[in-house]
Amino acid sequence: MLWKDRIFSLLRATHKKCTTCIRAVRSYSKTQTFGNYKNPSRRFYQDLKDRDVTFSPATIENELIKFCREARGKENRLCYYIGATDDAATKIINEVSKPLAHHIPVEKICEKLKKKDSQICELKYDKQIDLSTVDLKKLRVKELKKILDDWGETCKGCAEKSDYIRKINELMPKYAPKAASARTDL
Repeated sequence: MLWKDRIFSLLRATHKKCTTCIRAVRSYSKTQTFGNYKNPSRRFYQDLKDRDVTFSPATIENELIKFCREARGKENRLCYYIGATDDAATKIINEVSKPLAHHIPVEKICEKLKKKDSQICELKYDKQIDLSTVDLKKLRVKELKKILDDWGETCKGCAEKSDYIRKINELMPKYAPKAASARTDL
């Protein structure tokens, strides 16, 4: 019984340390569109199965490269580390595509990637801001800029904090409609 506890604790520790890798390989980014639909919460692996994509290393590698073209933030950095971006120095993308083709669990893939490049598991997601409840006036300008950057927007001509807040409130119905409706209900 003791050995089972050790294995599970190791798996939990690996999972906690490689969250960016695991989440990026499992899911598309929120703006990624594949096929005829746009679905923010699709798992990468499950989406490939649903679209009847041939599970060959070459096909999965091409799908990862498509994903990485649109990836932003930490996912883009992970894509760089595995060699799925044009400017990547190394190419270990086959360390992801081959195991996925053989239906190896994502956690195991990320664990093996960690052995190749420890930076992969050092990537951490930034804390998410709940736009439906946060007081934008209390956020720093850096955090306001990050919200806009996450949406793929900029605020040209913004000189003061109030300009960024106005721009976020203007774009919120487009990028965060649930948060926008929750804010108007307040």
